[in-house]
Amino acid sequence: MKGRQGIPLALLGLIMFLILWQGLSWIIKRPIMPSPLKVVPLFLSSLPGELGLHLLASAGRVLGAIGLGVITAVPIGLGLGQVRVLDRIFAPLIAISYPIPKIVFLPVIYVLLGITDLSKIFLIALIIFFQILVVVRDEAANLHPELILSVRSLGAGRRALFTYVYAPASIPAVLTALRVSVGTAIAVLFIVEQSLTTHGLGYYIVVETYQVLRYPEMYAGILAMGLLGVVLYFAIHALEVRFNRHMQKEEP
Repeated sequence: MKGRQGIPLALLGLIMFLILWQGLSWIIKRPIMPSPLKVVPLFLSSLPGELGLHLLASAGRVLGAIGLGVITAVPIGLGLGQVRVLDRIFAPLIAISYPIPKIVFLPVIYVLLGITDLSKIFLIALIIFFQILVVVRDEAANLHPELILSVRSLGAGRRALFTYVYAPASIPAVLTALRVSVGTAIAVLFIVEQSLTTHGLGYYIVVETYQVLRYPEMYAGILAMGLLGVVLYFAIHALEVRFNRHMQKEEP
C-alpha cells in the first residue's frame, strides 16, 4: 500500500462498509442490526462522554503494550542477530514459543501480576514482543557482510555497529511487525477487557451494552474499537513511508 493511496483506499473501504451495513440493516430488520444512520450519530455524540473515556483507557493500554514490546524486543532481537552463538542457544525456545497463542497465559499472568492494567498490558506486549523479536533477529542476521566489513574497516566496534548499522537497518522490520500485529493486539485487548475491569472498550461493548441489550450503543463501541485499530495501523504505516523516504534520500 503506497502512502498516497492509503487514505483514499481507507475512505473507499469505509464507504463500502457503511453501504453493506445499511443493506444488512434493511434485510434483517431487527434491533440486533441497527442502521448506521442511527449508530454513527450516536457514536459521534458519545465520544466526548462515556465512550470517549473507555476509548482512552483502551488506547492507553495498547500504546503502553506497544512501547513495552518494542523496548524489550528490539535490543534482544539485535543481540541474537549479531551473536550467532546466542541465537543457536535460544532459537529452539523461540521456535516453540512463537506459535503459541499468548492469550492462554492470561490466567497465569493474572496470578503472577494481579488483576491490574499491568497484567493486561503485559499480555499484549508479549504478543508484540515475539512478532518484533523474530523479524529484528532475522533482519540483523541477514545484513550484507560487505556492509558490516566496510564499517568495521573504519574502526567501528560492536557497540558502534549496533548503533549505526544494525539498529537503523531494523527499523523498517520493526514498523512492519507492529503494523501486522496491531489487529491481533486489538483483538486480545477486547478479550482481556471483557471482565475484571470497569474501563475499556471491551468492557463497554460486552458488559455495559450487549448484556443489557443496548444494541446501538454496542455498535458505537465496536466502531470505537475499530477506529482505534485503524488509527494505529495507518499511523504506523505513515511512519514506515516517512522512514523509507528518508532512507532513499540518504542513499547516494
